[in-house]
Amino acid sequence: MTASMTRIVGISGSLRQGSFNSALLRAAAELAPDNAHIEIGAIADIPLYDGDLEDESGRPAAVTRLQDRIAAADGLLIVTPEYNGSIPGVLKNAIDWLSRGDGEVARVFGGKPVALMGATPGGLGTVYAQQAWLPVLRAFRMRPWFGQPITLSRVHELFDGSGSLTDDATRERLAACIGEFVASIERAG
Repeated sequence: MTASMTRIVGISGSLRQGSFNSALLRAAAELAPDNAHIEIGAIADIPLYDGDLEDESGRPAAVTRLQDRIAAADGLLIVTPEYNGSIPGVLKNAIDWLSRGDGEVARVFGGKPVALMGATPGGLGTVYAQQAWLPVLRAFRMRPWFGQPITLSRVHELFDGSGSLTDDATRERLAACIGEFVASIERAG
């Protein structure tokens, strides 16, 4: 990576090993333009939020590591599944932990450009989940990017058994989306 490289942290909101959303995040990282790098952040080691645990032990190491990675990045990419027409609990739990600590919302999220995308085997993509994220992003004073939406439906037809995005039209769309998001981050500089 060069000094002028745009750094984005991407988070998949699914823990499932064969997750289409995790596969979508990997495809986005692969298709990022040459002037950008998407680093994949993990949420699997983040426990359920418990104020007593926080009081006794502080923030878990997995939380502080991801907080630092997001704070140092130029942008955030949230790849969200849609569960029951809304935000998946495991991803919301991770975001709730990431907001913990004095001044951490401003340090980690404040003014940070963020893009949303998601994939589902159903027919509507992840439109409702992406809309449900907007109040959270607003509360953190993030800068949502409203470019070309990636709300993939019927994803089982777009990815192969190993999780590779094989649909050429979707690959082109995803590459264009990531390129536009990176360009918007650089313009805002």
